[in-house]
Amino acid sequence: MMCSRARVDGYRTALETARLPVDPELIHEGDFHHEAGYAAARALLTRDDRPTAIFAGNDLQALGVYEAARELGLRVPQDLSVVGFDDLPLARWVGPPLTTVRQPLVEMAETAARLAVELGRGEHPAATRVDLATSLVVRASTAPPPADSPPLPTR
Repeated sequence: MMCSRARVDGYRTALETARLPVDPELIHEGDFHHEAGYAAARALLTRDDRPTAIFAGNDLQALGVYEAARELGLRVPQDLSVVGFDDLPLARWVGPPLTTVRQPLVEMAETAARLAVELGRGEHPAATRVDLATSLVVRASTAPPPADSPPLPTR
């Protein structure tokens, strides 16, 4: 899906901007469901060099990460930071409240509906592609890495 590729590209760009290497072994593919987040988190968190943070593809996957971390005795955010994507209402209700990337879902739906109506009327909209800004919503699921974490490799 194009949105999946865009999220992975954003992850890669953030690492490159921070001059950190992109390790393909740390990128796991899956659908946007809880089970995919759980499976990917289990694989990552049982590595000898387990990560101190996971950026999930969406908020439902992040809940799967929470579950895997809990089963492995890891605390969010003390042992593992978790970030989701979408800012679904449940993101602020889980414990701890989830740091996530907010998409303007209502504005996206309104824009799509407006474009569909214009196209249905035979009109030619000024643009058929619209990019809407996202924003980071920092809540309680992120923290600096533990003091005993190995230093990050740089390029």
